Amino acid sequence: MDMHVTALSQNIARVVLAGRLDAAGAAAFDLPFSAVAGSNRHVLVDLSAVNFVSSIGIRTLVLGAKTIQRRGGKLLLLSPSSEVEQVLQTIGVTDLLPIVRDEAEAIAAFDG
Repeated sequence: MDMHVTALSQNIARVVLAGRLDAAGAAAFDLPFSAVAGSNRHVLVDLSAVNFVSSIGIRTLVLGAKTIQRRGGKLLLLSPSSEVEQVLQTIGVTDLLPIVRDEAEAIAAFDG
């Protein structure tokens, strides 16, 4: 699991993930992602290069979303593959982890 963080604005961090968000990927991703979630008001997680997500990977995203929401922020998922999106919808986490298709939609959702 590769992770790269950039700032979209002063209040929005973009986290780009690539690879498999499985047990091994989540272990590598958990601590750095927790730091991003704990230090940014809003986080946009780009899943376009993630080809697999497991329950432990989803757990990491959910915990990050809850951390951000407690501070009045939002976590959004950007452009997951159809397979990853289907998993997220099937387990029912898209209310907590909303999906957006592009950065403009994300910025509008963060502002709204």
